[in-house]
Amino acid sequence: MNRATALTTAAVTVALVALPAAASAAEPALGAAAATPTTATTPAPAPTTTPTTPAPAPKPKAKPKPVAKPKDARLSLTLAGDFHVGKETLAVTGRSVRVDGRIAPYVAGQKVIVHVWRGHKKIKDVTVTPKPTKTKQTATFSVSFVSDGPGSLQVAAVHEANALQKRVATTSSLTAVSPSTSGPFVGLLQQKLAAVGYATPQNGVFDLATQQAVLAFRKVNGLSRTSEITPTVVDKLLAGQGGFKVRYPSHGRHVEANLGWQVLAEIDNGKVVNAYTTSSGKPSTPTVLGSFQVYLKTPGTNSEGMVDSNYFIRGYAIHGYYSVPTYNASHGCLRVPIPDAAAIYNWVQYGTTVDVYY
Repeated sequence: MNRATALTTAAVTVALVALPAAASAAEPALGAAAATPTTATTPAPAPTTTPTTPAPAPKPKAKPKPVAKPKDARLSLTLAGDFHVGKETLAVTGRSVRVDGRIAPYVAGQKVIVHVWRGHKKIKDVTVTPKPTKTKQTATFSVSFVSDGPGSLQVAAVHEANALQKRVATTSSLTAVSPSTSGPFVGLLQQKLAAVGYATPQNGVFDLATQQAVLAFRKVNGLSRTSEITPTVVDKLLAGQGGFKVRYPSHGRHVEANLGWQVLAEIDNGKVVNAYTTSSGKPSTPTVLGSFQVYLKTPGTNSEGMVDSNYFIRGYAIHGYYSVPTYNASHGCLRVPIPDAAAIYNWVQYGTTVDVYY
């Protein structure tokens, strides 16, 4: 082999030896993707998302409305047809008593229960619907009852609790009495006699003076001339009726003697102050009629038995006497019961007018 051939063979050998190294250098690292020559590319656009409307925020839960508290209530009672004697409140048996009630505040649909007991016996039990007043701030109701016997009465009104109003109750007490000549009714009788102008004590005793007042009342009202307590007497007195009718109200402070009634009355400016039973002149010695003035007054008892005399013409006088029948029986004077003579004497003055008529 010549020199030139040897050099060529050596070069080839060297190249072959170097070739695996170069090829090895061009291989990608283990696990890496082989680099492939590519042309420049536009980066892929970022993925787009469709905008969404955000979900609405949850509504806050509605607060429960506060429950109204029941209102306080006031309940009151008054009685019509009752009577007051001293500290006692009385009803008369067989006569109606009306219970008037008021409740505040007014609440639509409210109910009130009214109970009435006599002792342990219930005589009334009724539910009522109060009616609003014009202002609608309060409401009123009425219930009537009759006690068919005497005894202690208890009236109760109750409004039971409901969603709008609290429970409220009230009571009233009184005593039922029967017309009689004893017990509490006598005080009521005396009170009513005095209220329509009859002279009577206020002692609760059916004494002679009270009997004379009843007699005068019966005379004025055309009833039989006794002191009996009858339903007619009771009805008129409890109604405030049956008083002496004044004939000469313009005569100021004066005395009138109605001989038809056989009743004498003290009058002051048209109002009866006191009325008394009297006995005028009998038919054979009648009392003089007319209008007169008192000209003489003599206290005490004179020789004729005349007590505390008030002379209005000649020997005619208003005076007390031991006998005062229900009819005209005197010698011309106006007799009155001796227990009444002093009071009349003190009321009558010199110059007081005395009108005598039928």
